Amino acid sequence: MQPQATIGQSPLLLAQPHGGNWIPDKLLNRLNSLGREKSDADWHIAKLYEGLVDEATIVSTPVHRYVIDMNRNPSDESLYPGQNTTALCPTSTFDGQAIYLPGQEPDSEEIETRLRLYHQPYHQLLLQQLERIRQKHGYVILYDCHSIRSEVPFLFEGKLPDFNIGSNNTTTCDAAIQQLVEAVCDSQQHYSRVSNGRFKGGWTTRHYGNPQAGYHAIQMELAQCNYMQESPPWTYLPEKADQLRDVLKSILRAISEFR
Repeated sequence: MQPQATIGQSPLLLAQPHGGNWIPDKLLNRLNSLGREKSDADWHIAKLYEGLVDEATIVSTPVHRYVIDMNRNPSDESLYPGQNTTALCPTSTFDGQAIYLPGQEPDSEEIETRLRLYHQPYHQLLLQQLERIRQKHGYVILYDCHSIRSEVPFLFEGKLPDFNIGSNNTTTCDAAIQQLVEAVCDSQQHYSRVSNGRFKGGWTTRHYGNPQAGYHAIQMELAQCNYMQESPPWTYLPEKADQLRDVLKSILRAISEFR
């Protein structure tokens, strides 16, 4: 399964590395009942962002993160040393529970194969589009779209803020871009937000963010309680989602106008 790109002409690129739900049958047969629930996805992320801003480029993958996590370093080096996290090819859920049948976890050779088949093509396409936009406009803004359950005790304490802005402490984008996102979040009273809290930006944000060279990257991690049911069958809730989409639209429009 190959990554996909919707080509736009604006400086904005929306990356969606965790929205996919595809797991090959041979791998699915090695997962236990918990793994087959495919719980740890950025559910409905494409639908949530659909049509919010004109002419944005979108890069996505149909591959579920249980196959391989597109937002992790190929070396599998942790971005959050000392904190609970999951692997490049996850063997556990966000709750720390095993997803494989006993003895069916991938070995190093299989991980290398998954890197070649899925991770590398996604990032090749992402880089191709980033460079195209950078050449066209002189700069590019990579907005990395993510969402997660609002309460995951294995990964963080308490309830997650609604909007989690990540720029690796304002090193992956111009400070003005982060300020634009924060200003939109702070202009409304329904949702909470934090910048560079538990989620400071994943590998995509940190790897591609180079504002001095015109590559600006920022991650948005959304609490899923604001647009969907946070348990199976992970139902999209249109009324709640539409309210959230109004704020997301304002965010994307604001950063699209950055010069």
